[in-house]
Amino acid sequence: MAKQNDHFKKVIAHAKEYGYVFPSSEVYDGLSAVYDYGQNGVELKNNIREYWWKAMVQLHDNIVGIDAAIFMHPTTWKASGHVDAFNDPLIDNKDSKKRYRADVLVEDHVGKLDAKIEKEVAKAAKRFGDAFDKAQFLATNPRVLKYKEQGEKILKRLGRSLENEDLADVKRLIEELAIADPETGSRNWTDVKQFNLMFGTKLGASADSAMDLYLRPETAQGIFVNFLNVQKTGRMKIPFGIAQTGKAFRNEIVARQFIFRMREFEQMEMQFFIKPGTQKEWYDAWKETRLKWHHSLGMGEENYPFHDHEKLAHYADAACDIEFRFPFGFKELEGIHSRTDFDLSSHEKHSGKKLQYFDPEINESYTPYVLETSIGLDRMFLAVFSNSLTEETLEDGSARTVLKLPSVLAPTKVAVLPLVKKDGLPDVAKKIVEELKWDFKVIYDEKDAVGRRYRRQDANGTPFCITVDHQTLEDDTVTIRHRDTMEQDRIERSQVRGLVKDEVDIRSWFKKM
Repeated sequence: MAKQNDHFKKVIAHAKEYGYVFPSSEVYDGLSAVYDYGQNGVELKNNIREYWWKAMVQLHDNIVGIDAAIFMHPTTWKASGHVDAFNDPLIDNKDSKKRYRADVLVEDHVGKLDAKIEKEVAKAAKRFGDAFDKAQFLATNPRVLKYKEQGEKILKRLGRSLENEDLADVKRLIEELAIADPETGSRNWTDVKQFNLMFGTKLGASADSAMDLYLRPETAQGIFVNFLNVQKTGRMKIPFGIAQTGKAFRNEIVARQFIFRMREFEQMEMQFFIKPGTQKEWYDAWKETRLKWHHSLGMGEENYPFHDHEKLAHYADAACDIEFRFPFGFKELEGIHSRTDFDLSSHEKHSGKKLQYFDPEINESYTPYVLETSIGLDRMFLAVFSNSLTEETLEDGSARTVLKLPSVLAPTKVAVLPLVKKDGLPDVAKKIVEELKWDFKVIYDEKDAVGRRYRRQDANGTPFCITVDHQTLEDDTVTIRHRDTMEQDRIERSQVRGLVKDEVDIRSWFKKM
């Protein structure tokens, strides 16, 4: 656990040092759980968004995108259930005066049991070496099975208590598990109470006539209220999907863990409208499709377990998370939910307008069911960034810090470096920059010794460095250096574009799906 925390601190520091993520309003000492994306961060974020959008919209004939407004009629949130039920269980520590989500305290306790399992696995792997069978060990080791059973029992009880709104039992569970304030160790807790997460605001020129509004807590409702607009204008036939990316806002009780849980964040969602009765097959199909998308980035298939929900939302008949191994443990990265017909039916009821689909194949109208995939863009950013940050010890004993971002997502694809700042080498290097910048994000770097520049680009996540030297003036060849292996090849200058394109092109990465 200490090693994980140390890595997470390095992730946060590296993100700031290399222009990826800054604390918002830092000159005024910042704003809690609000962050700005720097010059490299915005590029990485845009590339992740594009990687999702192309896979979700461009490559599907029956999925289209929209961009709905952040402000929506307030009845939207009454119909969706957010006004009455968008709550988190809150608990205060009487001694430290700190506020926590009660369910997160319990989940973190279970996370410690998971960490104990990982420790047992690591010890056994070291003891048995190549003969170690992890799957068999997890299925048979008494200590591991005990930890698993304890964790499952705790989470089932928590889910049951929250579903029944038995907040008193949630507090009893915290007390029985002897869960302490993470910062002070105090176990002096208040009762658990519900806390609504929506930010309120007003629309209007005067206080007397202003309408109460909310900053949207999710992007999905903008899709649902536009269902008929999109279906009719696009002549869409069931099954079809509507995708959207955009900002959402939640007044989190305890926003924490860097950009993992923020009060202002961005979602990438797709609502897939289907015929009632087909939701099971589509649920399974989208689980497989979305997992393949994640695996295509090559960040380790073992880092993406499914977690089925013990507690289902009242409108859902199936739900799971694709989790990811963050520096602080396995946490939700993407949700896949079978939402039945709750959303369209509820908006139909509250608006008084029919939101149904006429199916010409069966010659009747019905309210479609919905299959949702929803991923946090900021969480995806953190998953990619934290997984990529590596410290290596080289053969000569020196160390290098390298950000092994998937090259398709890297903010800068190529750095062009003249070996020295004279003899016409900068002129040739700048010409290469001009040739490449129409296709890739390219930078020119001439400051410091070339070895130091390589290290700088390694830490920045740049997949390729092109070095222009005196031989370039003779035969028009350059040296191309690969970030991950540090291997260098001599190639013709005319080959640079094609070689880089083969490595960073979305098409070649999608083939892994």
